[in-house]
Amino acid sequence: MKQLLFVFIGGGFGSVLRYIIAKYLNNQDHSIPVGTFTANILGSLLIGIIIGLAARNNTLSQNQTLLLATGFCGGFTTFSTFAYENHVLFKSGDFTSFALYTFASFIVAFLAVFAGMYLSRMLS
Repeated sequence: MKQLLFVFIGGGFGSVLRYIIAKYLNNQDHSIPVGTFTANILGSLLIGIIIGLAARNNTLSQNQTLLLATGFCGGFTTFSTFAYENHVLFKSGDFTSFALYTFASFIVAFLAVFAGMYLSRMLS
């Protein structure tokens, strides 16, 4: 039960922060949803750091990892919003933004996880 509480609390904080970022960065001036992209990339970097730290000499406890990686990063990043925003771009006929957003999100997110894992080595 205690572990569920850690995930719940972390997820709540992550979701609120994602909402704030999306509110201020997603706007009509950009065809690409910059807020969601930013949250997903930052979340990927953070989960790389968190999992990297957890794997090294037990720097983080299991409960800290649940709070931060599963909870916070899980609530902060969002695949469902990413998928919906791509649907909107595709349906509107903005194929360039659709392709750019899709490929940049996957490539940069993967690179961010690897960068986070690398940074975790420097932090421990």
